[in-house]
Amino acid sequence: MGSLIFFMTQSKLCNGRFDDLGIGEKILAILAKQGFDIPTPIQRQVIPGALEGKDIVGIAQTGTGKTLAFGIPIIQRVFSHEGQGLILVPTRELALQVEQAVKQIGASLGLRCATVIGGVSQRAQVNALRNNPHIVVATPGRLVDLMNQKVYIPDRVGIIVIDEADRMLDAGFLPQIKRVLQSARKERQTMLFSATMPKSISSLAGAFMKIPIRIEIAPQGTLSETVEQEVFIVAKNDKMRLLDSILQKYQKDKTLIFSRTKYGAKRIARDIRNMNHTATEIHSNRSQSQRKVALDGFIDGRFRILVATDIASRGIDVKDISLVINFDFPNGSEDYVHRIGRTGRVGCYGKAISFVTSSEKAGIRKIEQLIRQSIPILSLPTLPPKRAKQPYAEQPQFRRGRQPFARRQQRTSRGHRQNNRYR
Repeated sequence: MGSLIFFMTQSKLCNGRFDDLGIGEKILAILAKQGFDIPTPIQRQVIPGALEGKDIVGIAQTGTGKTLAFGIPIIQRVFSHEGQGLILVPTRELALQVEQAVKQIGASLGLRCATVIGGVSQRAQVNALRNNPHIVVATPGRLVDLMNQKVYIPDRVGIIVIDEADRMLDAGFLPQIKRVLQSARKERQTMLFSATMPKSISSLAGAFMKIPIRIEIAPQGTLSETVEQEVFIVAKNDKMRLLDSILQKYQKDKTLIFSRTKYGAKRIARDIRNMNHTATEIHSNRSQSQRKVALDGFIDGRFRILVATDIASRGIDVKDISLVINFDFPNGSEDYVHRIGRTGRVGCYGKAISFVTSSEKAGIRKIEQLIRQSIPILSLPTLPPKRAKQPYAEQPQFRRGRQPFARRQQRTSRGHRQNNRYR
């Protein structure tokens, strides 16, 4: 199917208020009470068409207010008897944050919301679904599990939102997304949001959307102008010494560090704690409760440093991250954009530092082509001596979320750990 292309740059879309967009009086009052007066560019362009029931493809960088852009219309429309709303997201963390944002607007209206994610017992989720929720927020893996069990049938869904679509396709969720779209009723509204728009996303939109409006707030790969980028060419064995030097230099900055693997994240966090910094970690070997403790501790300042795999490059809404470090260079250029999009948000200054080995230097050029700017390569500073390695010690805060091995093994055998990274 074709699409209507609507493209404007962010700098041209800053005028107007929420009461210009067709939002109902009750929701406007809630927005005003919570201090929302001026819509962001993505909100201003998406909300009017979404309230009219149009299919929308929205392209905008992280931190631009996409959640309210689809959250406000979906709340207003489900209360206008347009059917149930379904919001699909790639990670558990993002699902919980979307649920929180939707409830922030809809709770006083009596909104019932069910969150369906892996990594936790499905019992409470099944009960929430049986309570006939207005909106379901779900990761595709667990949702399809419940569809297979006949617990959830999306035949009442009148509005579907696919958020962070490119990440879900990267995670291999295309079959599950197609299954959900095919099971929902034909006469529905579909909205799709992503920071990038690869061909696979365009194909999905063409197959399941009706002449969608394409709203592109900034070209793909656009980064915040407030983010300063740097690259160091460093041998793999010297990465930890370079990290030691940088963390000493930026001792007061809230820092997010990316590792390519969960085992690397665990090791990096251990070594950072050995440097006498407060650090925690998020990766797929952590249970949902452990990941929540880690993220909450990072947000409230108990941990200054969070080490994460790419599971955290989408959906973690921490507004005051001032430094992002790519300890491992990302595999794809789009991942680079999503990672450093965690800093420099809401007009604040941010810094992104990447460690690149000699064999990875070609990847710098690919990223520069995507973001349409050059990244300065700096000389290595004088590196501190290598520290003695300490054995890994499980953090006490995480033990509360641990389950007995027998129960974890039993759950694994039931298939609940399938696709654990994103469910």
